[in-house]
Amino acid sequence: MRSLWVAATGMHGQQFNIDTISNNLSNVNTTGYKQLRADFEDLIYHNARIAGTPATERTVTPTGIQVGHGVRVGASQRIFTQGSLRQTDGLGDMAIAGEGFFRVLNMDGSIGYTRDGSFKIDSNGQFVNSNGYRLLPELVLPENYLPESLAVSQQGRVTVRIPGQEDPIAVGQIMLFRFVNAAGLEAIGENLFVKTEASGDAVRAMPGMEGMGKLHHKFLEMSNVSVVKEMVGMIVAQRAYELNSRAIQTSDSMLGTANGLKR
Repeated sequence: MRSLWVAATGMHGQQFNIDTISNNLSNVNTTGYKQLRADFEDLIYHNARIAGTPATERTVTPTGIQVGHGVRVGASQRIFTQGSLRQTDGLGDMAIAGEGFFRVLNMDGSIGYTRDGSFKIDSNGQFVNSNGYRLLPELVLPENYLPESLAVSQQGRVTVRIPGQEDPIAVGQIMLFRFVNAAGLEAIGENLFVKTEASGDAVRAMPGMEGMGKLHHKFLEMSNVSVVKEMVGMIVAQRAYELNSRAIQTSDSMLGTANGLKR
């Protein structure tokens, strides 16, 4: 009976769906996290009769006879919609309102991209993330700058004041990067992405220019996961899993009935 194997693929698919929903819910408070969505596709069909098969000399069958073989996971897509902004008053915190990623230098020398703008100032006066990865392009704050004077404009211009001077001085420019297909980026953990052949090369521009989002200093972008929608999706996935398991039980019962006919 095909239904045994078809229902088994359905249970496997809903298990993957629950795994995806659980990951979304576990990252509901992760800064800059982007929701994952499981996409499914049906499997190959057995054609018992193809539509358009001649029925008589003058007529053809209007519909065919097909039996499906279940479902499989087609893709796991990341949804890059805007998360809400939360004011933090953190000295190095920055949020992107719109498109774009921050670029950081990983410990192994590779380049990573992130929406997590919870940067800190290290002992060298550089912007680093929670794991110590430096923001690129690098900018170094003066040793004697006044911390409360640090300001980042919406266009990414970083200014500070130093003792003895009333006017702020510019110390650097924060750049953003975007991709033709951001969903093609590979997540590697630590709130980081790396580019792939599917994502294309990074396009560099100033915040607020060439389609880039603007920066908001002392704000953070929160996760774009909707807890209510994820909970509803979890209930639907649970019911689908139960129904597929019931289909297996029903198929087993039918086989048992057929097996008992000889008695």
